[in-house]
Amino acid sequence: MISDITKTDVPQDSGETAPQLFDGWFDPIEGAVRERIREFIEELIRDELDTLLARAHYKHKKAGQEEASGAVTGHRHGSRTRSLTGSFGPVEIAVPRARLDSPDGTTREWKSHRLRAYQRRTLAADALIANVYLSGTNTRRVRRALGVLFAGSVGKDTVSRVWRKVKSNWDAWNARSLAEEPIVRLILDGTVVRVRLDRKATAISLLVVIGVRADGQKILLSIKSMGGESTAAWRAVLDDLVRRDLRRPEFLIVDGAVGLEAAIAA
Repeated sequence: MISDITKTDVPQDSGETAPQLFDGWFDPIEGAVRERIREFIEELIRDELDTLLARAHYKHKKAGQEEASGAVTGHRHGSRTRSLTGSFGPVEIAVPRARLDSPDGTTREWKSHRLRAYQRRTLAADALIANVYLSGTNTRRVRRALGVLFAGSVGKDTVSRVWRKVKSNWDAWNARSLAEEPIVRLILDGTVVRVRLDRKATAISLLVVIGVRADGQKILLSIKSMGGESTAAWRAVLDDLVRRDLRRPEFLIVDGAVGLEAAIAA
């Protein structure tokens, strides 16, 4: 006997397809604001190109005007559509295109400095995604939390990419050279901050080093989570500053912690 069995595909996470709060809501104010934002971004990029070519769209220069003004020469050739997600939500914008003349007689494609090539999100949007992720949730919940704002344009993969970018920037900041910093004084201290890790509130001890430049400006040089203010912990922080070529300061400002003083003496 043969029996036919029909299997129904069940999503692994019912929350992926379940109706979400505010689904289907239309806010005319939000819609109008986002439309104005689209127009503003397009005008901002067009103005950048107009300034470069020293003439408005569809206007031609007079003979000899390029030489007199020193402006870049070139010609526009239409536009292309780009998707951009910001703290204002996702928008579709028309980005002007242009070919710029080179001294050797060739041409090159114009690239906007205000809207980087392949940029799909603003820095504010990336910061918002990273902040929600750092609050102690996972990528899927970040997507859900920002779903209304970003209208579904940010997925789990996007959250992961944003976090990897933040992590790489943090690592680069921690490893940057300090050789060119005119530091004359150092302020060294430990502090405790409360954060949420794995859904639990916990306290983390941080060792902080602030440099004071010759002109009096303060700059954060290092912030490390070392588990406490032991001599070994402070020694690791100071050794890291030496590896990054920090010049010898004129004097140090400390709070008298035994571990720190022992590390400095070493």
